Amino acid sequence: MKVAFASLLSFSFLITRSLGRDVFPDLYEASVSELQEGLDEGLFTSVDLIKAYFARIDEVNLQGPELRAVIETNPSALVQAAEMDAERELYGKRGVLHGIPILLKDNIATVASEGMNTTAGSFSLLDSIVPDDAGIVKRLRKAGAIILGKANLSEFAHFRGNLASGWSGRGGQAKGAYFPGADPCGSSSGSGIAASIGLAAVTLGTETDGSITCPSSQNNVVGIKPTVGLTSRAEVIPISSHQDTVGPITRSVADAAVVLSIIAGKDPNDNFTLAQPSVVPDYTQALRKDALVGKRIGIPRKVFLDGLDQPVLDTFEAALETIKLLGATVVDPADIPSAEEIVTSNNETIVLDVDFKIELNRYFSGLIKNPSGVRSLADLIKFNNDHPDLEEPVNYTDQSTQVLIESEATTGFDNAYFDALSIDRELGGSMGIDAAVKAFDLDALALPSQGFTSSIAAIVGYPIVTVPLGFYPDNFAIGIAGPETVYPAPGVPFGLSFFASAFSEFDLIGYAFAYEQQSQTRLMRKAFPEAIPSTQLQDIVENRVPTHVFKGLA
Repeated sequence: MKVAFASLLSFSFLITRSLGRDVFPDLYEASVSELQEGLDEGLFTSVDLIKAYFARIDEVNLQGPELRAVIETNPSALVQAAEMDAERELYGKRGVLHGIPILLKDNIATVASEGMNTTAGSFSLLDSIVPDDAGIVKRLRKAGAIILGKANLSEFAHFRGNLASGWSGRGGQAKGAYFPGADPCGSSSGSGIAASIGLAAVTLGTETDGSITCPSSQNNVVGIKPTVGLTSRAEVIPISSHQDTVGPITRSVADAAVVLSIIAGKDPNDNFTLAQPSVVPDYTQALRKDALVGKRIGIPRKVFLDGLDQPVLDTFEAALETIKLLGATVVDPADIPSAEEIVTSNNETIVLDVDFKIELNRYFSGLIKNPSGVRSLADLIKFNNDHPDLEEPVNYTDQSTQVLIESEATTGFDNAYFDALSIDRELGGSMGIDAAVKAFDLDALALPSQGFTSSIAAIVGYPIVTVPLGFYPDNFAIGIAGPETVYPAPGVPFGLSFFASAFSEFDLIGYAFAYEQQSQTRLMRKAFPEAIPSTQLQDIVENRVPTHVFKGLA
């Protein structure tokens, strides 16, 4: 069998070399289906894919523009890829993700035996040993996916506060690829950057409030923030079980739908997932270009459009015309009754501060080992103070204004906490999204993926699907986002969000797909040249084939 497989591959390489580079998918845009087709046809292997992505990561991560999208790569990935290649040859593929490399945000746990860390970007968790893979990682492995590595993030999912988006102690400052030093947004910063320029086939992020939607928006990619409880958070470093959720960040709605179909589902290690519908849909069945026909899409203008830059507003208005062209009725305005109260409310902060301390302490206590000695939030604060060389970024002052201090000062589940949690559910749901849907007979709402758009869905745990909307004009003034980053800036992307009530992902994916296919916004602009890695699959395939195979083909 091995001899036959080798002969088949050699013949395939002869054909592909003679046909040229065009037979290989361009990794900048390559979809999961294109990669699977190439794997099925024997044009390349999963080992080739891993090597190509490793090379692309090296090109831009710490060299050239230093995008710092990836904290570390998986030392076991090549072995796993070889196993998946052998299994494909002997038994066929498991499914659409068989042999496909996936980057995980560095707050999603993987077992230490694989050779990777799970640190949320913090040196306080370096070499810690988790008790098990994250629930969603188990699903990915079962589907045959290969964990390529861990993506950079805003440290502790941006819950240290007072730090630039995309900065972590271990990963340094991540930067977007559409303008030198562009703010990648957080906290799933590395996942958004990596997807945007093809450092992996698929990336995963997490969101508490904006951490999938914003990096997707500012990196010209697609993000799905699922309903809280649709995807497991077991062994994901937490902020709040009431708002945390795990979802895909990809270059297309189709790829995001593929991944969500696999990672969604019940997990006995996350009791929130037990309340989801009994059957997980095949979200790829939602990929219909006519999905918006006859639908009613509401535009909640009050509050949510305030303060947005004019290019974003102008492009959004054009998008509404596209949505109408696709057969939808745009109900405009369709304001959310609770919008103004959400902006002024402090309830989300109360809930997250309490949840973070309790749930992070539980995570620390569940570790099999943590060499730093950090076993609680109080220990973490002390660790950061004791190791300024590791945990203080450029222009850092002190921790006095950080969320960690605020969270540590909380005293648990008291009346103020439960009141805040209850009010948030009302503001986001019965007085918020659900109220607007009912009052205006809507199928969904749509807004630019900026400002307070993520917050109303966040506080009630509802889903959002974000797709590329547009880019800042080339003459737009550059703004300062952090010590090393800028936003806005010429050519930097921004996105469009569709959102609705709980477990409405299937419909939202359809609307986003219809808009994406009509607008083709992602393809209108590429990253700045130095940020685009040059390594392609053909480079890897040619380099591993003995020279004599190619004699006479030049």
